[in-house]
Amino acid sequence: MKKEERQAKIEQIINQNEIATQDELMKALSNIGIKSTQATISRDIREMRIVKEQGASGQLHYAIFKGNRQSEEEKLFENIHEMVTDITQVEFINIIHTLPRNANVLTAIIDDLKLKEVVGTMAGYDTILIISKSREDAEAVERLFMKYIDKNNLDD
Repeated sequence: MKKEERQAKIEQIINQNEIATQDELMKALSNIGIKSTQATISRDIREMRIVKEQGASGQLHYAIFKGNRQSEEEKLFENIHEMVTDITQVEFINIIHTLPRNANVLTAIIDDLKLKEVVGTMAGYDTILIISKSREDAEAVERLFMKYIDKNNLDD
């Protein structure tokens, strides 16, 4: 099966079901006759910009991150304002704390923007690591976040 066909089926599955893990996704694909490895599923998730979001039931599940390039910066600024609770710069790394279950979404936006000051990111449950090439680049990232952060959200 071609990658495009498999990814179309993945999109259909996650839009119609609350799939929470790669194993669940692999089983759902297998149920419709598509055999795939964990490495392939992982690559598809990354390429398709699939993130986890909280469903109506409160459980996390996969969703395709949607966004257009024109409004990605605005979306970043809005999400910084709504989600970020703390930022700490350590040398060339920024540690960003978000409201629970929001780190993944914010990281997807940052990755999509391909900011020149950002070499890489890593997201957890409520924490993002933003790695820069230099202390100066990290300071620029921190200034950007501090400009849009809601001071009422900051941890004491």
